[in-house]
Amino acid sequence: MGAERRRRGASGLVLLCAMAVLTAPGLATGMAYAAPAAPVAPATPGTPAAPAPRPGAKSLEEVRKEIEELYRQAGAATDAYNQAEAEAKAQSDRIVEIANLIVAGQERITTLKGRAGAAARAQYRSGGLPPGAKLALSEDPNQFLDGANRLRQGEKAASDMLTELDRTQNDLKRYAEDASAQWALLEANRIKQENSKKQIEEKIKAAEELENKLEAEEKARLIQLEQEAQYKAQTAWLSTGAMKDVNGVATDAGKRAVQYATAQMGKPYVWGAEGPAAFDCSGLTSQAWLAAGRTIPRTSQEQLRLLPKVALKDMRPGDLIIYFDDASHVGMYVGDGAMVHAPRPGRNVTMAGAGSMPIKAVVRPDA
Repeated sequence: MGAERRRRGASGLVLLCAMAVLTAPGLATGMAYAAPAAPVAPATPGTPAAPAPRPGAKSLEEVRKEIEELYRQAGAATDAYNQAEAEAKAQSDRIVEIANLIVAGQERITTLKGRAGAAARAQYRSGGLPPGAKLALSEDPNQFLDGANRLRQGEKAASDMLTELDRTQNDLKRYAEDASAQWALLEANRIKQENSKKQIEEKIKAAEELENKLEAEEKARLIQLEQEAQYKAQTAWLSTGAMKDVNGVATDAGKRAVQYATAQMGKPYVWGAEGPAAFDCSGLTSQAWLAAGRTIPRTSQEQLRLLPKVALKDMRPGDLIIYFDDASHVGMYVGDGAMVHAPRPGRNVTMAGAGSMPIKAVVRPDA
């Protein structure tokens, strides 16, 4: 009875911690988040125990690790897909911009050629000499000076027109070369997207096939094993004193980003998605900061590369935590040792311990 009361008390504390984080996401309360799912109770009479592995079969823990790795690889491929998509959009925009420049340049050449033609026709009508030249041949001193001045102006205008025509033609040549290069990059990114998409779908399919082979009891146990692994990692991380000096206060923008991210909890992970109905990991963080008024890179790898890095001890709510050596996952720190993230296919946006996965770096969108 006493053990049961203690279990209930622990569950109540877990619930209170989670509610504190949700109701005040931008403020650190000083209690480090270490809440796993409810502990797995030992099998009791009448309660089915976890199925024993078949002889020669992988243990459920081995299956969990294999599934986790497949989804992590799918996450890395998703990052590559999203980056290729962002680059392809930038190249498409550049091609449209170049096309507009080419149209404007062609119109300018047409105008310049029209002016040159008009000047040639006027000269033909005047017997092959421009009016200024005729005046310059006059014996009247005033007409001579006026004619010489007009002749110089005409020569300069003709020279300027030819220079501009030559420059515009060179611009068109450069635009055409730039457009050709952008088309080549666009095609390369299209191929990169297709390859990444293929990898994503293969990894997800392999993971789903592993899960689908499990019995209902094994699937339930698998979820418990995931939660236990996260709790173990979080507890080990906290035991290092990682949160000891972390007490940063969120900025107003950071609070808005956290409020947006936590409001998405319960929505499904879908690779390549950036809301409003579903998200992948970096889709969630980039949209959260967009809602806070800041545009940040679309992918976790670009967020790591381009956003200012901060020391773990200086972390504050709204900062982004980049995970794994290949920076294939990202979550948003919300305070109290917790982060919110879109975990993987088959899971929903949720809150987890900030140290439940290997941390690579912390970056700050509103440095």
